[in-house]
Amino acid sequence: MDPGRPALSPRSGRRPARAALAWAAVVVVPVAFLAVFFAYPVASIIGRGLADGAALDVVRRRSTGRLLWFTFWQAAASTLLTLAVGLPAAWAVARVDLPGRRLLRALLVVPFVLPTLVVGAALQGVFDRFGVGREATGLRLQGTVGAILLAHLVLNVAVVVRVVGGYWALLDPRTEEAARVLGAGRWRVWREVLAPRLAPALWSAAGIVFLFCFTSFGIILTVGGPGHPTLETEIWRAATQRTDLTTAAALALVQLLAVAALVLAVSALEARAGAGLPARRPVPPQRPRRARAWLAVAGALGPALVLVVVPLAVLVERSLWVGDGHGLDNYRALGSGRASGLFVSPWEAVGNSLRAAGLAMAIAVVVGGLAAVVVARAGGRGRALDLAVMVPLGTSAVTLGFGILIALDSPPLDLRTSPAIVPIAQALVGIPFVVRSLVPALRAVDPRQREAAAVLGAGPVRARLEVDVALAVRPLLVGAAFAFAIALGEFGATSFLARPDAPTVPVAMFRLLGRPGAALRGQAMALGTILAVLTALSVLVIERLRPRDALGW
Repeated sequence: MDPGRPALSPRSGRRPARAALAWAAVVVVPVAFLAVFFAYPVASIIGRGLADGAALDVVRRRSTGRLLWFTFWQAAASTLLTLAVGLPAAWAVARVDLPGRRLLRALLVVPFVLPTLVVGAALQGVFDRFGVGREATGLRLQGTVGAILLAHLVLNVAVVVRVVGGYWALLDPRTEEAARVLGAGRWRVWREVLAPRLAPALWSAAGIVFLFCFTSFGIILTVGGPGHPTLETEIWRAATQRTDLTTAAALALVQLLAVAALVLAVSALEARAGAGLPARRPVPPQRPRRARAWLAVAGALGPALVLVVVPLAVLVERSLWVGDGHGLDNYRALGSGRASGLFVSPWEAVGNSLRAAGLAMAIAVVVGGLAAVVVARAGGRGRALDLAVMVPLGTSAVTLGFGILIALDSPPLDLRTSPAIVPIAQALVGIPFVVRSLVPALRAVDPRQREAAAVLGAGPVRARLEVDVALAVRPLLVGAAFAFAIALGEFGATSFLARPDAPTVPVAMFRLLGRPGAALRGQAMALGTILAVLTALSVLVIERLRPRDALGW
C-alpha cells in the first residue's frame, strides 16, 4: 500500500456500492412500472390484433389514409387557433400586473384538466342556449368541424398560457424596448426580436396542443359526432362496437408511431426551452397606467376568458335547471341510486373518484419523481425514459384499457377485479405532469450548492438530499396536484376498467348522459359541476405552490 495514500475504511469503501445500488433502484422503479403496466398491455393487444397478418391491409386502405389525414389537419388547425387566442393571453398573464392573477391562471386551466366529456356536454349546452345547436335556427354548430375546433380551443388554451407565459415572464423586456427606441414597429419587434426568443416555448406548446388534439376522444364523440371520425374514435368503434381487434390494433400502431415521433420533437424543444434562458429570475409585471393600455389587456385576455367562462357558466346553469325554473333538485337526486338509474348513488361516485385520484397521485409522485431524477441527471442517456414517460399521454385510452384487461388477467398480476387497476391506469396519465414539473427544477440546481455542502462535510447522497430535494419540493407538489386533477377527470381507460358498482364521476356522467330524460341529464350536469369545483380547487393549490420562475406547468 502507498504510505502516502490514506487507507479506505470498510465504511467508506461501502459508499460507492450503496450509491450504485441506490441509483439502480431509482432507474429500475419507473422502468419496471412502465414496462409492466403500459408497454406489456399495449404490446399484448396490438400483438393479438396483428397475429392474423391482416393489419397491413388495414393500413393500405384508402379509408385509413382519409382517417389519418382528417386526424392530422383538424389537430393542426386546432393548434393554430389555440396559438392565435392563447398568445395574447400569455402576454397579459406574463407581463401585466393583473388583479387576481393567480385566480385568472387557475380559471384558464380548469377546462384542460376537466374530462373532455364534461367540456363537450357544456358546449352542447352552450349551442342549445344560444340557438346554434339545431338546424332549425339556420346556424348549426353541433356535429361540425367548427364545433371540434372550438372545443379543442377551449380545452387547450391553458397550455399556451402556461408554457409560453411562464417562459415569457423570464425574458428581459429591455431588448424589445431597445428595438422600439431604434425605430422598429410592433410587428417587426415581434418578428425579429421577440418571436426568436420565444421560439422554444412556442414550439413546445404547439407540440403539446397538437398531441392532445391528435389523440382527442371525448370531444370528437360529443360535439363532432359519427360524421367526423379520427384515429382515436375509430379504434374505439372497431374494438367495442365491431369487435374488430385487427383494425383497432393496426390503427393503434399507426397512432403510436405518430405520437412517438411527436413526443421526441416536443421533448427536444422543451429541453431547449429550459436551457436557453438568460436568467431564472422573473421580470416583475407592470401595472398599466392608461385607459388605452387597459383596453389592450382586455382585448388580449377577453377571447380566452369568454371561451373558458361561458361553457363553465352554462354547465352550472344547466345543473340548476329543473322543469321551467331553477333549483337544487338535481343535486338532491344525486344521493339516490334508484333515481339515477346507476348501481350506486352519484355521490358514491364522487367518493370513488377522490379515493382513486388520491392513490393515482401517490403512484405518480413516486414513479414520476424517480423518473424525473433519471431524466435530469442522465442527460442525453435519459432521453429514452423521458420519451417512454410521455408516450402514455398520446396512446389510445381504449388500447390502454383493453390492454390492461387482456394482459393483466392471470396471477401474480390478475388485476381485473382489483380496486387498484383504476388508479394504476390514471397514474400513467399523471406521471408525465410530475416529470414535466420536476425536471426543469432539477436541471436548474446550481452544482456549486452541492459543492458547498460537500465542503461542509456532506456526502454525495446527503448533498443531493439537502440541496436538490429542498429546491424540488414545490415543483413536486405542483406535479402531484396536476396528477390528482388529471386522475379526477380521466375517462377513457377508466370507462373500461371501473367496476359497475364502483364508477368514478366521469363514468357516472357518461351513463347518465346515455339515458333519456331531462332529469338524468340535469344530474349529469350537477356531477360535472361538482367535478369542476374539485378541479378548480386542485388548480388553485397548483397556483399557490408553483414557483414564480417555473417553466412549463
